[in-house]
Amino acid sequence: MFSLRGCGLCVAASLSKKHLPLARFIGDSAAPVAANFDVVVIGGGHAGTEAAAAAARCGSRTLLLTHRVDTIGQMSCNPSFGGIGKGHLMREVDALDGLCSRICDQSGVHYKVLNRRKGPAVWGLRAQIDRKLYKQNMQKEILNTPLLTVQEGAVEDLILTEPEPEHTGKCRVSGVVLADGSTVHAESVVLTTGTFLRGVIVIGLETHPAGRLGDQPSIGLAQTLEKLGFVVGRLKTGTPPRIAKESVNFSILNKQTPDNPSIPFSFINETVWIKPEDQLPCYLTHTNPRVDEIVLENLHLNSHIKETTRGPRYCPSIESKVLRFPNRLHQVWLEPEGMDSDLIYPQGLSVTLPAELQEKMITCIKGLEKAKMMQPGYGVQYDYLDPRQITPSLETHLVQRLFFAGQINGTTGYEEAAAQGVIAGINASLRVKRKPPFVVSRTEGYIGVLIDDLTTLGTNEPYRMFTSRAEFRLSLRPDNADSRLTFRGYKEVGCVSQQRYERASWMKSSLEEGISVLKSIEFSSSKWKKLIPEASISIGKSLPLRALDVLKYEEVDMKLLAKAIPEPLKKYIKCRELAERLKIEATYESVLFHQQQQINEVQQDEALQLPKDLDYLTLRDVSLSYEVREKLHFSRPETIGAASRIPGVTPAAIINLLRFVKTTQQRQMAMNELPKADQSLCDTESLEERQL
Repeated sequence: MFSLRGCGLCVAASLSKKHLPLARFIGDSAAPVAANFDVVVIGGGHAGTEAAAAAARCGSRTLLLTHRVDTIGQMSCNPSFGGIGKGHLMREVDALDGLCSRICDQSGVHYKVLNRRKGPAVWGLRAQIDRKLYKQNMQKEILNTPLLTVQEGAVEDLILTEPEPEHTGKCRVSGVVLADGSTVHAESVVLTTGTFLRGVIVIGLETHPAGRLGDQPSIGLAQTLEKLGFVVGRLKTGTPPRIAKESVNFSILNKQTPDNPSIPFSFINETVWIKPEDQLPCYLTHTNPRVDEIVLENLHLNSHIKETTRGPRYCPSIESKVLRFPNRLHQVWLEPEGMDSDLIYPQGLSVTLPAELQEKMITCIKGLEKAKMMQPGYGVQYDYLDPRQITPSLETHLVQRLFFAGQINGTTGYEEAAAQGVIAGINASLRVKRKPPFVVSRTEGYIGVLIDDLTTLGTNEPYRMFTSRAEFRLSLRPDNADSRLTFRGYKEVGCVSQQRYERASWMKSSLEEGISVLKSIEFSSSKWKKLIPEASISIGKSLPLRALDVLKYEEVDMKLLAKAIPEPLKKYIKCRELAERLKIEATYESVLFHQQQQINEVQQDEALQLPKDLDYLTLRDVSLSYEVREKLHFSRPETIGAASRIPGVTPAAIINLLRFVKTTQQRQMAMNELPKADQSLCDTESLEERQL
């Protein structure tokens, strides 16, 4: 056993512990109750909390190590969850019994479904969240999760041992070394460091080492990972200034109200914790030419924008927007930070100018003429690890039983972090039990799209999820995430509760029954027109129409159908979610058949496994260019389908690789049959001898 001494997570521990349940919390000055755990998770952000809770739900004794317990569940940037693509991830995390969706249903102050003008396959569930309430509810959940222990402390090193011969990797992680010299042994370790790896905060020309405002960065751990041979890159992001609510003139701004009724994120919740009339509004304003002038005149005072490190393409700073899209007005959403918060978050105004210039810029914007800035915006630059160095289970190629999740893999956003966290936690637990990994393919979920994009394509800018990234988005809808993932999570992994499984089973059987009933009801178009005059049904159609066909009309829903035909349809409108899902199933019935055929073709490619120990650089039995060999060697795809998505791997290379895999499989099958044939021959000879 050996360790990389002197490399670690620099953390501060400052917390009054008297309010925490001591059964679940250990201070940094005390040794853990047990120095041996199945899974250790480093980091208490959105990826870390999901990973720790998932591992514990799977039955593993789990330790969550965090620099400060009072920052567990902290929303470091925007006070919101969800959105287009991101809402899909939240539904899938929830389908696997993850935490963030349930906590959002308990902590939101403004719930809204985005993209309503388009089909339900691309609707984006979103909510403004009360920062303080979310953190309280998340800490309560984490500190009361069975099999999960939380400890404050600095991780100074990784404990490494000889690798397992049956798996790839140069070594195996078997625990961590803490700042006080004590060790915690673990079968698996999950690393969720966020923006803390060599993190630097930038305001104007000033820089300060920090993972986020007020927290020290992790220098040693970044060096440890580099020494192990991981390829490290550099990314940047930023956050807007905070504004005093009382100083904003909301009366002249465009008011945005929440949805009524509010749609919960979690499948097990029928409603959210707060009524629509009690929720807080958001307000819309815009930048103007004066904002552009201030930005352009002061670029020389902004080191963050001049930095060559790549920033987020889809959530850029106001400086980037002014440079990329000159002479345009840009939206600024004024979002509440909580029910009793005095702060407003100006979404879309991420900025890293010197503080005095930020204040000058803010007061040029409509409604903010007298705004008081309570905290300046700032940029963060940090290390990330090329995600092509991890497998679809999020275990690293180089170090066995070491898992990465969250921004360390080059992603941005709470939702992307949570999605990776739940998968890393599940697989860290499965690795302990020596069970096959739990992998979500890109045909099964947005989580699969996210991880497949990272592990095959890599990223050189903060990766954000969009519905456009998914080829099969008509099948991978927010409404059916439970039918896609909950049953797998319950049967294959054990991370899903009995309550959730029974709820998903009831919904599945109710949908099947409802669709069957809707298909069985048939009338002529003229009769349907009399029953439902609101529907734009052409009476010239000669063939009878099923109730399922009538439900496809935009103006028809289950309530209208049940009103026209109370029996047997009225029972299907008692549950709002069931009625809405029947409408969605009817909407996509015809196109889903064709998409399922495409999914089957992709799954055939995904079923063709590549040997894990394949050495692409020295492989002689297949014709591949050296460039292709290098790409395959670095990414190490697990299937032919994954290999085909790697940029630069040509169709000809895929055909040659496919031919090699099939030949190898046939040769192996023949070798396996040979001992059987030899044994049969020996049995025949033995029989002949006995007969003689």
